[in-house]
Amino acid sequence: MAGRHHAGDFRPMAGPDLITSYFCKFTGKKLAVLGFGFEGKQLCRFLSPFTKNITVFDQKKPADLDPDWRAYHRRGVEFICGPDYLGKGLTGFDYIFRSPGFHRLAPALVRAEKKGSLISSATKIFFDLCPGHIIAVTGTKGKGTTSTLINLMFKKAGRSTYLAGNVGLPMLPLLKRLKPEDYVVLELSSFQLQDLHKSPEISVVLFITSEHLDVHRSTNEYIKAKSQLVRHQSRKDITVLNADNPVSSSFAAFTKAKVHYFSRRRQTNAAYVLKGNIYFKDKIIGPVSNLQLRGEHNWDNVCAAISAALLSGVPLSVVKQTAFTFKGLEHRLEYVRSVNGVAYYNDSFSTNPESTIAAVNSFKEPLLLIAGGSDKQADYTRLGRVIAASTVKTLILIGQTADRIKKSTLKGGYQGSLIWKPPNMSEIVACARQAAAPGDVVLLSPASASFDMFADYHQRGELFKKYVNQI
Repeated sequence: MAGRHHAGDFRPMAGPDLITSYFCKFTGKKLAVLGFGFEGKQLCRFLSPFTKNITVFDQKKPADLDPDWRAYHRRGVEFICGPDYLGKGLTGFDYIFRSPGFHRLAPALVRAEKKGSLISSATKIFFDLCPGHIIAVTGTKGKGTTSTLINLMFKKAGRSTYLAGNVGLPMLPLLKRLKPEDYVVLELSSFQLQDLHKSPEISVVLFITSEHLDVHRSTNEYIKAKSQLVRHQSRKDITVLNADNPVSSSFAAFTKAKVHYFSRRRQTNAAYVLKGNIYFKDKIIGPVSNLQLRGEHNWDNVCAAISAALLSGVPLSVVKQTAFTFKGLEHRLEYVRSVNGVAYYNDSFSTNPESTIAAVNSFKEPLLLIAGGSDKQADYTRLGRVIAASTVKTLILIGQTADRIKKSTLKGGYQGSLIWKPPNMSEIVACARQAAAPGDVVLLSPASASFDMFADYHQRGELFKKYVNQI
């Protein structure tokens, strides 16, 4: 496989000495860390031995931070917290390290950059220091499933492989154990990619549509952020793109790498689905009916993973065995249980309309759909039409987006029943149980973020499973 680091790049070898020498450039510098979430905490851990001049900025109140903040404060790390945490701006810092949740083009960050601050992140540091091979996956949805499946294929082929990024292991602590022969499969979001200055050996780009418009200023900005994954590749690298998605396939114009396309509709130069079978070029992988993953949208994820693995030299036999035994990830169309002939599925990870559309289209049974949550300014027009034309017989609407989803579904012609805003997950599940009949499917697929009623999508899904299991 081609080396990830291109001519002129800093080419690290594994080991703590290299990490130390890299971080020495921060010695005595004035550093800002934006956010004390998981990545912010890891950044403080790596940076604090080299400088006593670190300031953490976080919009949470101190009482709501990770309790470890006190230990870092005792070591000299300053904390500026609360709603007005950026009131004095960010100018005057030599380096500013942003967490994925802090928008790269936020006015305070842009002003600091114009004044001479250098902007970095845990992701950028990882790309600078990783001694091994990087395979990275992005897209609007399906990143976690595809990344995990690629990782499993490599592991079953006997390769030393790690899953990191937004799933699996944290990136920075992983650096201490990596060797040049190791592989790292990264799931990366638009926030991590927006100012990425290097690209992986293998880039996998799934379906891309509008997302995170509560943070990104436009769809074009979101798409440009995603495209950073391929923009810095060399001719020795590989790009795997979704041939069925115009945005993903357009990334071919941004990369020097060899481009391979996957599809669930037509023959391509990598993995594709044709007449009910999965192929890789001229080799048959097997029938889609044998996949454990439910839904045609998962054909994309499987084809993307197959393409990345086979192009990396993973044996065909390993790819076949892994693809057809993989059952998917928690909170992604996760089967919970069946009670009195009613099946319950947890798809809490579906935080946008497109992923909920894919979930709804995965079932032919009568559906009771639980949808709604906090607002990311998504467009629910198409979701409304899909729900109206689907097997959804009861729509249970919750959260801030309930009104917008209701309007879209009624405008789309929905004539099923409607249950309006049960106040908590216990009541949501109780309403679903009372309305369901044998043969029905209860599907939690919110098409919205979770932050109005829950801490995150994980808590939302866990509570759903908890109350389903109490029926």
